[in-house]
Amino acid sequence: MPSDAPIFFRPPGGWVGDVIPYFWDDRFWLFYLHETRSGVVDAGTSWHLACTRDFVDFDYRGEVLPHGGPQEQDLHAYTGSVIEHEGTHHLFYTGYNPAVRDPATGVPLQAVMHAVSDDLLTWTKLPEDTFHAPADRYDPADWRDPFVFRAPGADEFTMLLAARTTTGPRRRRGCVARAVSGDLSTWTVTEPFSAPSRFITHECPDVFELDGRWYLLYSEFSERFATRYRVADAPDGPWRTPADDGIDARGFYAAKTAGDGGRRFAFGWIPTRQGVRDAGAWEWAGDLAVHEITARDDGSLAAAMPGAVRASFGTGLKTPEPRPLNGSWSVGADAVECAAPESLATLWAADLPVRCLVTTTVSFTPGTRECGLVLRGSDDCDEGYFLRLEPPRHRMVFDRWPRADQGPHQWQLAGDVPHAVELERPAALEPGIPHQLEVLIDDSAYVAYLDGEIAMSGRMYDRRTGGLGFFVGDGSARFTDIAVHVRTEGEDG
Repeated sequence: MPSDAPIFFRPPGGWVGDVIPYFWDDRFWLFYLHETRSGVVDAGTSWHLACTRDFVDFDYRGEVLPHGGPQEQDLHAYTGSVIEHEGTHHLFYTGYNPAVRDPATGVPLQAVMHAVSDDLLTWTKLPEDTFHAPADRYDPADWRDPFVFRAPGADEFTMLLAARTTTGPRRRRGCVARAVSGDLSTWTVTEPFSAPSRFITHECPDVFELDGRWYLLYSEFSERFATRYRVADAPDGPWRTPADDGIDARGFYAAKTAGDGGRRFAFGWIPTRQGVRDAGAWEWAGDLAVHEITARDDGSLAAAMPGAVRASFGTGLKTPEPRPLNGSWSVGADAVECAAPESLATLWAADLPVRCLVTTTVSFTPGTRECGLVLRGSDDCDEGYFLRLEPPRHRMVFDRWPRADQGPHQWQLAGDVPHAVELERPAALEPGIPHQLEVLIDDSAYVAYLDGEIAMSGRMYDRRTGGLGFFVGDGSARFTDIAVHVRTEGEDG
């Protein structure tokens, strides 16, 4: 694997939207919504496909489910699911066309649509199976993302849908609707699967079993643009909310899962930012990101780097000895340690590769306010990106400096912004215990992992070069096992 090969999959000439993962024939078939950003309004959205066995090498197959024409319901073929039954693969998807409107209300209709295949590559659409939301209960403009499964021992299939009820406060009508079928062609809408009256909608619903518990996964954009989950002892609930109900933060959206019979993985996308700059608004679609999902003893979910991805990197590069910039640092052959009470920094005297894996283990003393990594730091470590552990606040955050273009006044430097507020993850940060940090960097995209359990993804646009640094604020910390890895020719993976 050459060192300049992308780490996160992105198709040629496009971006990855919602992923519909499916495990079959000893590989993951990653159907996804293909975004071209052509600038043509309502040019149509189709499903494309990439296959992988290890999340390192991807076989891009191109378009497999074409979208419909300008007057057809599926001008945009949006998110859904794939299931096998009696030797046939069934694909359910959302059909949307702003020109196809509800005659009663005038709103554009969303519909559930059906296609079948023998080989997962050539699909036959079944327009006679199309159905819309029952208007007496659900908003016809929100009837999407069908997820079909059959619970153990059940005679019928269950379909979950991102829907909105017709009554209640507008911000709280989102629910997971339910329909049932015995033949995968005719569906009966029943009572909602989950209706907490909390969010605008529950996009991309997904249900799976892991270590004896059941999980309901969905993405919402009311309070957070994030993927959340709930836990239950049975496939139909009742659903409990864990203390940390997130898989990642704002930089990882629309996650859906698939398993290989032993392991489970969450597939989402790292959104790009408007104007290709750090201050730009988050956009729809980007690069594929994959987390391995495991269940803790209390039922909460942990997210880690897939083992095959980690194994695809070579041994650590030979790096220059870190040079202290300020404060009291001890630099040894196998550790970098700061034992002074003020904010301090030290910096590698070399640029980070554009694509790499950064790893280190950090431990800190009681009372330490902050510590972490500088990524793509300036020579004086004053500017760059900062992956910061904040033990008193029990969180990991992502920060940058400068945070904004400074205005004409001295105080206009965004000093009242504590960090990139949409990029924070709760974390149990205990002093005296080694904590492992792993950061995958692929040009502008990154994913940071803490202790193999907590993931946070995002973008680094404004600085494409710079060194690796370490910092401590109001305390002391020790960094060991410091390494920068790249993929090289001849490495397994």
